[in-house]
Amino acid sequence: MLERIMNARAGLSALAPALVLAACAGAEAPAFSPWPTGTVTASVETAPVGTANADAADDPAIWRNAADPAKSIVLGTDKKAGIYSYDLSGKVMDFVPAGLLNNVDLVELADGTVLVAASDRTEETVARIAFFTLAADGTLTAGPKLPVGSGEAYGFCMAPAAAPGQLARSYVVTKAGPVIETVLGGTADAPIAISTRTLAIPTQSEGCVVDPRTDMLYVGEELVGVHRFDLSEADPKGEIVASADGLALVADVEGLALAPMGKNGGMLIASSQGDNAYVGFMLPGMEYVGRVRIGDGEMIDGTSETDGIAFAAGDFGPAFPNGIFIAQDGDNASEGASISGASTQNFKLVRGDSLIAALGAKN
Repeated sequence: MLERIMNARAGLSALAPALVLAACAGAEAPAFSPWPTGTVTASVETAPVGTANADAADDPAIWRNAADPAKSIVLGTDKKAGIYSYDLSGKVMDFVPAGLLNNVDLVELADGTVLVAASDRTEETVARIAFFTLAADGTLTAGPKLPVGSGEAYGFCMAPAAAPGQLARSYVVTKAGPVIETVLGGTADAPIAISTRTLAIPTQSEGCVVDPRTDMLYVGEELVGVHRFDLSEADPKGEIVASADGLALVADVEGLALAPMGKNGGMLIASSQGDNAYVGFMLPGMEYVGRVRIGDGEMIDGTSETDGIAFAAGDFGPAFPNGIFIAQDGDNASEGASISGASTQNFKLVRGDSLIAALGAKN
């Protein structure tokens, strides 16, 4: 794997002058990366979201049922209508109409309550978080909607509490770029904002994920690349740790997911929406690892135009013994038809160990 990384770096260095010249001449980045890209297939696909003939499915999350991993639950947003829960066979367990929800995440609290939250973009000028609780049978119970600042709530992710007295931490990525961090207090039924601060990003961004092991926040600026913020700092300044160069990562940079391995290793995975791929970067240094696509299988089609992604480590039962990777499919053509415009968008579930292997890393 180290040799692959060094070769990839060498290739990027060799191509850099040409990329600069092309940019100066106004040339566009290649539509598909010329770099080698592996293929995996999905084991399961969810039922489509209910909003048809629209770009509707957006972002997944997963709760691991430690007591019975095979009964773990996948969440997915229909950004025109609300939020779904699915079992690991892809069957709908529950749906809550909740308006224009975009991205979703969850944390399991100390008392075992599963707190689910999503970015509510109903109002373009007021960023809100919509809260829910999730039961082990898949039932979602709607809670309050908490305003946390100005701007259209677009991307969203959560992190565990960092200090006593906190419920959790949330990160609303506004569509214009800035990220609103909110330290949450109160209870799962009635979360409150203890404090907020804003992290600067210049242009439209969406995907985000927090690595709770290192307290690093990763945010995808769609046309630029991946920013990293050290949340332990009083005034975090983002740094670009992966560029949308048209080689490793093809804009738009969309969903981000963390595949942890050990104390602070593993991979950050990014949706390279511009060429329907997923890219792995080794943590903590963000070295390029590899690229992969979800291709057509015998019964389940591949993915394209992916927005949100999620990765969860651990045993999830016989079908997913070593992790799960979930990707939104922007063009679910499972009936053999090309459905550009995504009339039946859904989510695809891939074995986590298969994805890691295809990217070229060792789990």
